[in-house]
This record gives sequence, C-alpha cells and structure tokens, in this order.
Amino acid sequence: MSAVGELRWHHETPPSSAKRSGVSGPSVEVTTVSPASLSPTPVSSASPSAASRVWTSDLARHAGEQITVSGWLHHRRSLKAVCFLIVRDASGLAQVVVDDLETRAVVESLPHESVVTITGRAVASAQAPGGIEIHRPAVTVVSAALDDPPVELFRPELGVQLPTMLDAAAVSLRHPRRAAVQRLSAAAVEGFRSALRAEHFVEIATPKIIGTTPEGGANVFELDYFGKPAYLAQSPQLYKQMMIGALERVFETAPAFRAEPHATSRHLSQFVSLDAEMAFVEDHRTVMSMTTVAVSGMVAAARAVELERTYPDLAIPDVPDVIPDIHFADALDLISEATGEDVRGEPDLAPAHERWLGDWARREFGSDWLYVTGYPMAKRPFYTHPDRARPQWSNSFDLLFRGLEIVTGGQRLHRYDDYLTALAARGIDSAGFDGYLLAFRHGMPPHGGFALGLERFVAQVAGIANVRETTLFPRDMQRLTP
Repeated sequence: MSAVGELRWHHETPPSSAKRSGVSGPSVEVTTVSPASLSPTPVSSASPSAASRVWTSDLARHAGEQITVSGWLHHRRSLKAVCFLIVRDASGLAQVVVDDLETRAVVESLPHESVVTITGRAVASAQAPGGIEIHRPAVTVVSAALDDPPVELFRPELGVQLPTMLDAAAVSLRHPRRAAVQRLSAAAVEGFRSALRAEHFVEIATPKIIGTTPEGGANVFELDYFGKPAYLAQSPQLYKQMMIGALERVFETAPAFRAEPHATSRHLSQFVSLDAEMAFVEDHRTVMSMTTVAVSGMVAAARAVELERTYPDLAIPDVPDVIPDIHFADALDLISEATGEDVRGEPDLAPAHERWLGDWARREFGSDWLYVTGYPMAKRPFYTHPDRARPQWSNSFDLLFRGLEIVTGGQRLHRYDDYLTALAARGIDSAGFDGYLLAFRHGMPPHGGFALGLERFVAQVAGIANVRETTLFPRDMQRLTP
C-alpha cells in the first residue's frame, strides 16, 4: 500500500511567508514539496476542470484509473504507518490513503474542512466508503481552513443542541445528514411540480408584498411600503383564485409568512408553501383527490433520493390510492370516547388529537395518511364554501401525515354575492378586496385548492422532531440570523 505523495498550493503560489520548512498560520503548518522530487505523476496546481473532476459517488466506475476528486477534508485518521483522509464532496465521501512521510506531515496539520484536490489511483477496497479508495495521492491545498469547525461534521450525527446547530448553520449544513435533508426537500418540490404538471397545472409566481390579506389582517407582518401599510403574504390564496379564470389549474412553490407567536417544534414564521388551485370541482373531495396525486408524486420523488447512508432507518411511506377520511365531528366523538376527554364542540384539533388520529388511522387502515373533513365554518377563512346540507360545517379538509397536519384545503365560494355576504358576516370591509372580487363579478366556476407545508412534510418523512432542522436558515420568534 505504499504511495508517493505530493502537496501543492492552489495556483502553485504559497503564501509570501512560505519557507522550505513550512508555512505558519493559525493552528496549521503547511509544507510545500517539490513535485519533481516526489511525484511520479505530476499534477497541475490549479483546480481541475469540471470535465476532469470525478464525483466521489462515481469512483467505483473508475477503479484502476488515475482520477481527481475535489472536496473538503471531512475527517482524518492517523495510524503508525499510514494516514487515512476522508474527503467529502456534495455527492459523498472518498477515502484517501497517505503513507508518504512529507505529504502526511502536511495533511495531518490541516484543519478539518480545508478544501483540497486529490489526484491518485482509484483502488477497490471493501473497507472504504463506496468500496473504493485513492492510492498514491497528490494533494493540492485549494483553501486551508483557519481552524477546526465549531461542530464535528465527521460524526454520524452532529450531537449538538439545536441553537448551536442553527447558530453555526453555515458549517452545520455541510453535515451529510443535514445536506441529505435539503436534497430530500428539493426532490419533494420537484415531485410536487411534476405531478401537477402532468395534470395540466401551470406554475405561477404571485406577489409577496400585498395590500390585503386573505385572513382579513390576522397574524401578518406589516411593513412600510413607500409610506403606505403593506404586508408579507401569508399565502397566495387570493391570487391563485384570480388565476383560475385565466389558466384553470395553477400551482406555486414559494415562501409564506405568518406572524404567529408560536415557539413550537412545528411552527415557523417563514416557510415554503406548496399551493394549488383548480377549476370545475364537484366539491372538496375533488380537491382531496388531487391532493393525493400531489403527495404521491412527492413521496415517489423522495424515495428516489438515496438516503440510506445518512438515514439508515428511514421508512418512506406508501400513499394509498384512496386515503381514508373522517369528518371532524366524528373525529371529536372518537377522541372523546377513547380518551375520556370530552372534546366535542372544540373548534379545531389540538396537536395531541392529531397524533391520536394518526395512530388510529394506522391501526384501522394501515395508513400513515388521514383526511379530516368538514371543519367548522367559524374556523375557516371567509372564502371557504359551506356544506350545503349542514352549513355550520365547511367543505374543507386537513391532511394528517403520521399524526401531523401538513395540508389544508377545500372548496371555495365562487359567486360574487356569496363573497359580499361572507365578508360582511365577519365584519370585513369588502372595499379592500375590489381587485380580488372583480374576478367573481365576471364569472368564476366552482373551484378549490390546497396548501402544503414543505418543512412539515420533510420532517415527517425523515423522522425529524423539529421543523427548524429541515430549513436552511429558519425564521421564528427569536431567530433573525444567520
């Protein structure tokens, strides 16, 4: 396993303080080594081109070849006769075997997370990540870290408190588990898009600075808009409905903002909302069927992301063709009878009740998914269509995933006069909604839609207890940085 190594500074220019004996820096000493004297295969000091660089996940396809990888010094393990480096790129990890003494002296002084380029021979090894390791390495220091990171990225789990993880997000997001969550999130969004595009939906982009809110002014962030009051959008709801008259089926993936004073593990002040709206529905059940299509696409896309290495116990759920459902009033009866806690007459489900219903759905139907339908009209926004047979209940629904509400949706009102009545009943001045109501003055079909919270979906898929761990730089009551 003998190897000849070489160390280079990026662009072949060491710092001005470099000497033959080494370069001193904060907690690191890097030695430059003559390539002519050590390397049988000279390598350019410049970073490899995108065409020549090999991703670590592709190394197995290059066994026996001379290859180049670039990445971060993830971990280092020094034994008496050899030093093993683990280099991390966005696709995975590569093991590098260093037994040349001069090169070893240098790499053993580099802090973790230093950026390096390694050129060497890819050799099959059952003990190495991906079954391959790099021998006879030539090392280029692209960018030496000043010191070790504030969190230990090489451990299977970060093992730090949530505030520490979030304060150090610029580094902690490099951890393979946290990076995998972002890949899962991206895949889920793409699955949502693909599923709806296949159903003739068109993606739209709506304003996030607005003058009127769908909820009539509750729980919004107010700002000064050139001397006039404005708000950060809680949702694209009004715009989605207006676009029904133009495109019939629309969706959006965008941030939403809620000024809700919650400090729970399931709430964020800014989150990603996956919204859809569709024309010509029979009632809310038409929307529920389309919601099932969307979450099925998201789950299929999530399953395609290779998470076994970072989440070995991950169990991505199946989505049944028909998700079971229960009416809100019946759900309260069930909970009251089973728990002895009389919740009949409650306007909404508490988190504990959602969890109970999630367990019940698994027992009764073998399903991780459950629709709860017919929430009280008093709990739903003004644009919600009532149940014609029982007008105190709404044609709306929530979708629970493993006992957590991740989707809210329903049928909307579609007649102009009904909107005037609904707004007046809630004491909301219709004058502030003139632009929105214009659509209903000029013909709107029965329609409905839904909104899905991406962070909650990802947390439930990955088994993450706090939604703050699923977003890059979370915003909540206390956190505005980083």
